[in-house]
Amino acid sequence: MRIGLFFGSFNPIHIGHLIIANTMATSTDLEQVWFVVSPQNPFKKTKSLLHEFDRYDMVERAIADNSKLKATDIEFSMPKPSYTIDTLIRLQEKYPQHEFRLIVGGDNLAQFPNWKNHEKILEYFGLYVYPRPNSEPSPLFEHPNVKLVSAPLLDISATFIRDNIKSNRSIRYMVPEVVEEMITRKKFYL
Repeated sequence: MRIGLFFGSFNPIHIGHLIIANTMATSTDLEQVWFVVSPQNPFKKTKSLLHEFDRYDMVERAIADNSKLKATDIEFSMPKPSYTIDTLIRLQEKYPQHEFRLIVGGDNLAQFPNWKNHEKILEYFGLYVYPRPNSEPSPLFEHPNVKLVSAPLLDISATFIRDNIKSNRSIRYMVPEVVEEMITRKKFYL
């Protein structure tokens, strides 16, 4: 199976994430998209980053009704910080029957050459790139293992959502109802 990997903190998962993942899973040759929930980076302690298990739980609830989307906690047991290449290798070792592709926003392409072992990621895994506001042109757009995917241009930020929660403003329609319910019930981000 060809699987797209969508990495993020998902703090919280929101409609923008879900639209991109669903677009990748339904309009490309990817058969599934896995949300790779990144654990808390020990070098970046922030009060607003929920515990990794809570974020994973929100992702699972948000995608429960879509068989093309899945969550993975593979990075929870890996050394911190975990680099994308290490996670890709770990997934390939654990699931040798699958082919993995990395899903990234166009705004990440300019910085991609700074990633650890970026050449190996390109060569062995490849990138599926979705448009992002303020993306800079990149020579990587011409790379044979970079696939540009037509997707809605979304600019929804988890920071904006967390700020709304702290200010007691509505987050309706920005996150799935099950996620909003969980945030409210557990008093996340207050």
